Amino acid sequence: MTTTQLPNTKVRRRQSIQEGGSDFNWKEFLIESLIRVAGLSAIFIIALIFIFLLREGLPTFRDIGLSSLLTRRWYPIEGQYGMLSLLAGSMIVTIGAISIAVPLGLTTAIYLGEIAPQRQRELLKPFIEVLAGIPSIVLGFLGWVVLAPLVQRMGAPTGLTAFTGSLILAYMALPTIISISEDALYAVPKSYRDGSLAIGATRWQTTWRVVLPAARSGIVTAVMLGVGRAIGETMAVMMVTGNAANIPELGFGAFFQPVRTMTATIAAEMGEVANGSEHYSVLFAIGIMLFVITFVLNSIAARFVGTKRRAGGSV
Repeated sequence: MTTTQLPNTKVRRRQSIQEGGSDFNWKEFLIESLIRVAGLSAIFIIALIFIFLLREGLPTFRDIGLSSLLTRRWYPIEGQYGMLSLLAGSMIVTIGAISIAVPLGLTTAIYLGEIAPQRQRELLKPFIEVLAGIPSIVLGFLGWVVLAPLVQRMGAPTGLTAFTGSLILAYMALPTIISISEDALYAVPKSYRDGSLAIGATRWQTTWRVVLPAARSGIVTAVMLGVGRAIGETMAVMMVTGNAANIPELGFGAFFQPVRTMTATIAAEMGEVANGSEHYSVLFAIGIMLFVITFVLNSIAARFVGTKRRAGGSV
């Protein structure tokens, strides 16, 4: 019997129900329904969150105007809501964190997936995943008490700088990047490695030219989740970056100056504003900008991964 002659599973199930057959699996039907409801509920909840943000934050763009929002000075007492300093602070801290976390996370994942003995991998992998469960407030406190004085000894005017925040965020993103990247490497079929070694490639050449390209989609996903963790973090960043709403000078020295992120601004000022006030609406406008930035980054990653899959460049 050819493939085209095989009846469709859904058709067989429908025929079985119509004929009163007993092979209908109610457990399978219930599980499928629950999964479908859970998926639709997640989409519905995200849509409700976005609608709420739009309702509360859109008046800002109408009353204040985008040109006034894209200025340097953030001073709500005088009605100045320039978001460029907050956006610059978020970008500097995030770029610093990813610059540290991605190389360190990928090399650790390569070691666990391609070099480390099986017993060592079984011990290290759960330990790394447990690190993701440390509360951010604890990491922020440790950064404030331990890390900030070390950064100040390096020559910074204060220990509460963008570099301190980048170090904390890099530590927080590492477990996600390492775990998902290692899973992506582990999912590459063994035949890929055997074929590469059989034609004379070294172990490192096999890892670099065969395994990593094959696992590219999973690695990109890991990196984007790490970026999302860095952009969305609030409490730890608020404690160690100095909360200075200014645009640092260009250059490497920008990392050793106090900054203020968009998430920290929302957390620090939301409890001080009156419901429905202009300041209240501006904070929700910041939330809209964060939502859009995250959505754009995820869309780019999804498009990149989809392109690689269609091109046959990943597993």
